[in-house]
Parts: sequence; C-alpha cells; structure tokens
Amino acid sequence: MSDSGALLPPGISIRDLCVDFAAHRLFDRLSLEILPASFTALLGASGIGKSTLMRVIAGLTPPTSGVISGSDGLPLAGRIAWMGQQDLLYPWLSVEQNVCLASRLKGEKPDRLWAQHLLKRVGLHRHATARPATLSGGMRQRAALARTLYARKPIVLMDEPFSALDALTRHQIQTLAAEVLAHHTVLLITHDAAEACRLSHQMLILSASGLESCQPLPGQPPRAPNDIGVIESQAALLQKLSLSEVAG
Repeated sequence: MSDSGALLPPGISIRDLCVDFAAHRLFDRLSLEILPASFTALLGASGIGKSTLMRVIAGLTPPTSGVISGSDGLPLAGRIAWMGQQDLLYPWLSVEQNVCLASRLKGEKPDRLWAQHLLKRVGLHRHATARPATLSGGMRQRAALARTLYARKPIVLMDEPFSALDALTRHQIQTLAAEVLAHHTVLLITHDAAEACRLSHQMLILSASGLESCQPLPGQPPRAPNDIGVIESQAALLQKLSLSEVAG
C-alpha cells in the first residue's frame, strides 16, 4: 500500500498576488514558485503575513488579484491537506475515527485499512481505539499527521505544527514528518530556524520588503541537528531573520 502515488505531486505557482487587508496592502504583486515533491519552509516575523499567505493558497482567503495554481497549471482546489499547530482531535472519537474524519464529514464509508496502515506508519497502531485525552502531546500530533495523510492529497500546508511540543518530541515528530511526507509538496510555516534547516529543501523569508530565498542545504531531510551544515545554515538564517525584522 502506498500513499505517494505514481506521479510527482505538483508544485505551487503564485503570480502577481495582491492581498488587501482592510486599508492595508499586505502583498503587492508577489510571485513565488514552491518546488514539487519537496519541503519549503516559510519564515518571518510574527504578523508579517505568513499564515495569511497560506490561507490564500488554501483557498480560505480570497486574493485581491493574482493567479495561484499548481505548477501543472491546474487549480489547487481539492488537492490540499492542512495541518495546523493545534491537533484539533475530536475528544469523543477514537484515534482511528479521528484519522478517518474526512470520510465521516463526507458521509462516506471510512477506509479503515488505509487508516490502520497510516497509524502503523506513525507508531499509533496499538492506540487505534484510544481516546485523544489518553495520549501525550506528541502522540496526538502523530494522530493529526496520520489524519492529514489519510486524505491522500499531494500538497500539504503546515502552519507551525510542532511548535507546542517539547524539544525531544518535536525532534522525533519532525523526523517522522520528513519521512512520511517525502513524496508530497509541503509548505511549512515555522519560527524555528533549526527546524527549517533540518527539514526543508527550500527556505523563504517573508518581510515587509517581500520574499527572500535562502541558499539551499545539501543532502536530504531530515538532516541531523548536529550536522555542521545545519548549524552553519541556522546561524546564517537567524542573521537574515534579524536583518529582515530591522528592515521591516
């Protein structure tokens, strides 16, 4: 059983995006290419518009103007899964039932074999019948990751999904996410420079002056946190972030 599919997932293409918020223009003719089948980390100061950009990509917030599509030229609608900071598990459902939530909401029969396969991948197959209240924070986030994968969407948008976890659990879930999402197009919002350097193929900094692309790291994620390249890139990235906040 495979959750990657035979075809390469599309990237995300943004052309001349303008987004007005009240009387303020948040994005002015922003253009961006998010690479297919890769992790892209989006960093920047709080309030700069990272989550708004993600919501626009997801179709939850309409743009003022501009074009957003897959790199294949087709619309993104129906091809996106979302994973946020909060796991948002329904406390009255079992772990497996939470994973199958997309089917339940559509009134479809849950694909239990697929759900069980995913729970095994994230190490929760022995907790399929448990309620979320009995799980640790890391286990709940694993369940949320399985629920994200259950939808079989080629594009995954992640808005600080690991920020509420302790350092050790965050490291473990980062590694797991890099492995199970290896054949997806992933856009990850993070404030953690180390996380961005461990997980991403492409790093972008959003500031008041626009988007800046950072030098990509060699090797494949998840990179070891003590890798000298990760450490050096983290230091450089923190410096860029500091400069972008001053400039903003």
